[in-house]
Amino acid sequence: MSSHHIVRDDQEPALIIANGAPCDAELLGQLLEWSPLVIVLDSAMERVAKLGIKVDVLLGDFDRDFDTEYYKQTQYPIEIVHTPDQEKTDLEKAFDYLIERKIPAVNVVWATGKRADHTITNITNIVQYRNRLKIVILDDHSKIFLLPNKFEKWYPADTIISLIPIGNVNGIHSKNLFYPLQGDSLTIGYRTGSSNHVVLDGIVTIEHQEGDLLLMECFD
Repeated sequence: MSSHHIVRDDQEPALIIANGAPCDAELLGQLLEWSPLVIVLDSAMERVAKLGIKVDVLLGDFDRDFDTEYYKQTQYPIEIVHTPDQEKTDLEKAFDYLIERKIPAVNVVWATGKRADHTITNITNIVQYRNRLKIVILDDHSKIFLLPNKFEKWYPADTIISLIPIGNVNGIHSKNLFYPLQGDSLTIGYRTGSSNHVVLDGIVTIEHQEGDLLLMECFD
């Protein structure tokens, strides 16, 4: 796996590599090629280093006798960020780091799979960063992000789209989805918009009045 390119003025999203299930090497390579900044959580660093990836920031609480000196030498120059706060996950701490650096957007890989509690937490926690950081979580089967109150995007017909509410979401309207939403409400655990799909090649519009609504572009 080659090292990433440096993109001028942080015009492209940063990349966070968490510690869930690995994604396809081609997806990871595409993201690395255009990421101006690569952050790796300490729990994933050994796996990442074995892939030959150049890391810009290593972040975590560094428990379990983690050897930061080794990576200072083998990944030089690298920024080591110690984040001992146990009230937040390491992924949340990485988001906070990007906000402090005024980086507006990030892609996240290796954040799903393996432990179900980590997957659910990583996906649902992105809602707290609304209006502060644009977050996209990717794996081999999904692209997940938080919707603004009005969302429009071109999709090819039959693209699988799932709408997952975090809590309760009201006043949802859609256009160009097979199962239309017309002022509907969705509530996690009771009614979600899973496994909808695009009717025709063209713009899909999704609007909602209140609540936190995730969109998942799904690939079987």
